[in-house]
Amino acid sequence: MSKYRLVLLRHGEGAWAKENRFCSWVDQKLSSDGIKEAQNCGKHLKALGFEFDLVFTSVLSRSIQTAWLILQEMGQEWVPIQSSWRLNERHYGALIGLNRAEMALNHGEEQVKIWRRSYDVTPPPISESHPYYEEIYNDRRYKCSDVSQESLPKAESLKDVLDRLLPYWNEKIVPELKSGKMILISAHGNTSRALLKHIEGISDEDIINVTLPTGVPILLELDENLHPLGPHQFLGDQEAIQAAIKKVEDQGKVKSVEK
Repeated sequence: MSKYRLVLLRHGEGAWAKENRFCSWVDQKLSSDGIKEAQNCGKHLKALGFEFDLVFTSVLSRSIQTAWLILQEMGQEWVPIQSSWRLNERHYGALIGLNRAEMALNHGEEQVKIWRRSYDVTPPPISESHPYYEEIYNDRRYKCSDVSQESLPKAESLKDVLDRLLPYWNEKIVPELKSGKMILISAHGNTSRALLKHIEGISDEDIINVTLPTGVPILLELDENLHPLGPHQFLGDQEAIQAAIKKVEDQGKVKSVEK
């Protein structure tokens, strides 16, 4: 019998996913498909009888919007939401805005996979001349963060993501979990992967093969020491979930030309 249960998910599909671009810290809303994913996620969690006491999100709109839609479908709009930049998607540096398939064509699929999925490889940092630099670093939401704007990352590996995420996990989320609250974390692909790595003890080498689909809830059942009682569980139609995982993996591959 689990002592604690935690639901974690990657937000619904973002608007830039349609264009297969690195979104990262650029603030994008959900696509029409992403809205449906979040709504379906809420319906499924409601059908399974989940009742949340507290929700954590990043400060990016797609993460927050996903949480809103899930709670609305569950009839739990009143549940408090806490947001932090520490749950933001990984900062992809100079790669932000670039098309993944075109990058695979120019740099090779393996290099793109390393940039997207490896543990300790950092992409080139964003520069002040980058087209999205001003939009990110002049954004008002970061003026109320717990670090100075000058200290915000300019590029991150997954290791960097875990390093900035762990203080928030240990100081904010864990105490709420241990108080008996049922927690939902509506985050991003890489913050969710980083948390799974930490909780489940996934090795630096194996984390490259962990891919999370959008809008699919993940259940973690933990003992009194927050150690997993078994592997994480994707909740939903397993065949559809595997197809969604493949769709995410294929984003970093060269597009085949139809004849």
